[in-house]
Amino acid sequence: MGVHRITSEAAKYYAMREKIVGAGISLLGEASINLDKLSKEQLEKLGDLAAKLLPHSPGYAGKMMPIVARLFWRLAGVNEKEFGFAELEELEKEIETIKNELGF
Repeated sequence: MGVHRITSEAAKYYAMREKIVGAGISLLGEASINLDKLSKEQLEKLGDLAAKLLPHSPGYAGKMMPIVARLFWRLAGVNEKEFGFAELEELEKEIETIKNELGF
């Protein structure tokens, strides 16, 4: 009783998406607290990450991703970029790479 198993492909995708988007939002939040410690290149990478999270972010989180991306890009001193698409597995790796680079 009370055990929930994720068995369908749709449920597996949903769980993976929630995990990765949550990790990305947490990283962006942590970075926003430590802006003064970040280089221009790191700020640009965070803007790029926010842009890549957009297609996977539901609801209000999705509405905030372009805003967050533009803010990080502006802080980095770069022009707004196109919002591309990245697969979830690629995003997961990128989040871990940035997280390790920033030391969070």
